[in-house]
Amino acid sequence: MNTESHSQTAAFLWSVADLLRGDFKQSQYGRIILPFTLLRRMECVLEGTKAKVLVEAKAHQNKSYAVREQLLLRASGHQFFNESQLSLGSLADAQISDDLLTYTQSFSKDAREIFEHFHFEDFVQQLSAADLLYQIVQRFAAVDLSPKKISNFGMGIIFEELIRKFAESSNETAGEHFTPRDIVHLATSLVITGQDDKLKPNKIVTIYDPTAGTGGFLSEGDEYIQAISEKVTVSLSGQELNPESYAICKADMLIKGQDISKIRLGNTLSDDQLAGERFDFMLSNPPFGVEWKKVQKQITDEHKRLGHDGRFGPGLPRVSDGSLLFLLHLVSKMRDPREGGSRIGIILNGSPLFTGGAGSGESEIRRYLLQHDYVEAIVALPTDMFYNTGIATYIWLLSNNKPKERKGKVQLIDGTQHFSKMRKSLGSKRQYITDEQIDDLVRLYGRFEETPQSKIFPIEAFGYRRITVERPLRDEQGNIVVATKGKNKGKPEADSSLRDNENVPLGQSVYDYFEREVKPHVPDAWIDESKTDALDGEVGVVGFEIPFNRHFYVFKPPRPLEEIDADLKQCTDRIKQMIEELSA
Repeated sequence: MNTESHSQTAAFLWSVADLLRGDFKQSQYGRIILPFTLLRRMECVLEGTKAKVLVEAKAHQNKSYAVREQLLLRASGHQFFNESQLSLGSLADAQISDDLLTYTQSFSKDAREIFEHFHFEDFVQQLSAADLLYQIVQRFAAVDLSPKKISNFGMGIIFEELIRKFAESSNETAGEHFTPRDIVHLATSLVITGQDDKLKPNKIVTIYDPTAGTGGFLSEGDEYIQAISEKVTVSLSGQELNPESYAICKADMLIKGQDISKIRLGNTLSDDQLAGERFDFMLSNPPFGVEWKKVQKQITDEHKRLGHDGRFGPGLPRVSDGSLLFLLHLVSKMRDPREGGSRIGIILNGSPLFTGGAGSGESEIRRYLLQHDYVEAIVALPTDMFYNTGIATYIWLLSNNKPKERKGKVQLIDGTQHFSKMRKSLGSKRQYITDEQIDDLVRLYGRFEETPQSKIFPIEAFGYRRITVERPLRDEQGNIVVATKGKNKGKPEADSSLRDNENVPLGQSVYDYFEREVKPHVPDAWIDESKTDALDGEVGVVGFEIPFNRHFYVFKPPRPLEEIDADLKQCTDRIKQMIEELSA
């Protein structure tokens, strides 16, 4: 079955929306079409072993649930089974809602749970009340989704097409759970490109997403690896907070025949359900600028109790934006470099680059990441790329096993002009990145050269020491006031209203800088040497920021004065003429 046929099948399945129009909101179509598609596919997959499962179910009906489940899974030959004699095609109109729910409740635990998270029972009752249930069941029963006709890979393409249509039809909230496919493709390509050592035949490669959404990054990572390597087993792991997105993610993987045992439901920051696990590749698009007040206690407790033995040792960002917590969480799941290390691709908004001054939680996190040489590259994306926001966004690429030429360096890539306009905007998404533009950005990254769009910096370039500059307090006559007691006895008292800070580039002597840049302007000033850094104890508090835009700023000289004057004269002449016409 080719791609065109897959698209036609997806379009036919989505056409069920025509029946729903009027009785259901557009944003609800996917919540009905996706579980019914899953149900029909699973039914078709199980057809070959259905009779065997029914025999086994009868023979072992008195055994404990756990034992029966193992025996029936073995009989089905798949990761799921159904022990009901019913099927979509055999359901009668008379008591269809009861029979349909009995049928779905006869699946094995993992599959049954997916329908629960879709709130399938609620929608079945609503469809029944609208007198639509029998029609919809018949429509799906008539579609051949058997493995003989559609492979797992093909079914994955169909299901993802339906997920995309769902995202587009409900784009008021879609951005929280769906990452646009072009962004997924770009981030995945950047993370996995050039990783041939990890993708040798017979290797097991692990991919993880702590904010899995509907599983876009996991699916794309799997597809990417399967396309470029042979005989590599890809193991997918993820955690998702939203029950419906979690259900879609598991359904998508079940449809493709993938192991769903490491897809978990819950809050990754407060309840890491894959604690202790390590991964080769990690991809994530955490929510932008979302506060973490709800889980503040658990995170602060972990930070204090475990320090660097936990996930959040380097520091905590302000409660209004938890993006950097997800980044620290991912870093904690890196493999030992001696075992090949790990690579991370995470999409963040602008604030993690520069929010927070020296000594703040954000600055300390950046310091930790940069001084441990984890940050490999940061790619600035065009605006208007996401369904629910048009803000500037960046892909951070991290590695704990950098190639020799990248050690101690960070590459910044300006991809803000790599976009094409969409014919029809989807929510806030008005632009997309073409495959050619993705290839171009991956090449810019891979070449690791200085160009107008690619700049390379040593790690120290992003660091500074903030020194506190004091000036003496003077009395009304202008005389310096001297301290009469305490440690500073006999020394000038500082005037807090004249206190100032200077940021000294890291690696420079704060005293040389002070003599050169401060003393000539304020000869009576001095450095407050009691303000030292908490980590290295030296004078001045260390700060790190990545002023991305400053490095790509191109100065445009103003127009010549004569040109501006001519424009102004033309404008005033036109105003004069209008006044004359009014008063004539």
